[in-house]
Amino acid sequence: MERIPLSNAAFEGDNNAYLFTEGSEVALIDTGDWTATTREQLEAALAERGLAFADVDQVFLTHWHGDHTGLAGAIQAEGGAEVYVHEADAPLVEGDEDAWNTMYELQEEYFEQWGMPEEQRAVLRERMSDAETGAASPTVTTFADGETFPVPGGELEVVHASGHAAGLCMFETTFEGRREVLSGDALLPVYTPNVGGADVRVDRPLERYLRALRGIVEADYHRAWPGHRDPIDEPADRAQHIIDHHAERAWRVLDALDREGPCDTWTVSAALFGDLEDIHILHGPGESYAHLEHLERAGTVVREETEYRLADGVAEVLAAKDERRWHLEY
Repeated sequence: MERIPLSNAAFEGDNNAYLFTEGSEVALIDTGDWTATTREQLEAALAERGLAFADVDQVFLTHWHGDHTGLAGAIQAEGGAEVYVHEADAPLVEGDEDAWNTMYELQEEYFEQWGMPEEQRAVLRERMSDAETGAASPTVTTFADGETFPVPGGELEVVHASGHAAGLCMFETTFEGRREVLSGDALLPVYTPNVGGADVRVDRPLERYLRALRGIVEADYHRAWPGHRDPIDEPADRAQHIIDHHAERAWRVLDALDREGPCDTWTVSAALFGDLEDIHILHGPGESYAHLEHLERAGTVVREETEYRLADGVAEVLAAKDERRWHLEY
């Protein structure tokens, strides 16, 4: 397996595509985005190895976001590659109009529920409209958690890791007798993947993501190969760090409610992240919502229509600064 770094203007850092080759067989994990620059980079990387888009037999996608799927259609068009993606993300990757309209409608419902001001909604709509490039959509073959696929030089096992996206999957494999994982955006070396805003279709997004992280801790992989930036040499430690990060963020959410009194998601987001720009207008309140929803189900927070308040007795715990209690609950 070889990692192919690809440029990306997004804050997560450069994308990665992963190349498997053996004999005449060629497989890719993710493709980078749809831009001309990324296409030139991927074509050049393949050419250095005597390959072209037409030589790719299989493309496995970690999830539906455009910075991971952007060139899948172009690769398929060149040589008929089989494109695989989790069944939950398949309609979006294939460009199904009904699926995308449902996504946009759900986003608008959440914007209203979160209390997002109209000015920010307009900025976000324009941002998302600009991202619609008309890149070729592939025809896909779906997979589900636990399925295995032979690839050149090895085998991939699908590990569903929903949270950041409904169909986000990792691919477990073995190198030199050691279990490793291609983690997509489930585990990143620098940023913590957004939950709640990055895919509003996900029910109980934080609960699902924490479950995926605990799975990474328990698996104790030798190495993780993420969707962005450099390999992660201690995946279990990184996953536990993100779990702890969310426990600390839960404390900050509760502190914001204690200071602000009953308030909506947008107000909590402002307390956590300040003024937001670009795609963060979606990610900030989305992450805040994911925590508020998680805390509501735990009985720590009470929601009344679009506003949240602390449950009885929680303010006293906050005053005692007993932060350990919330770490245990997360």
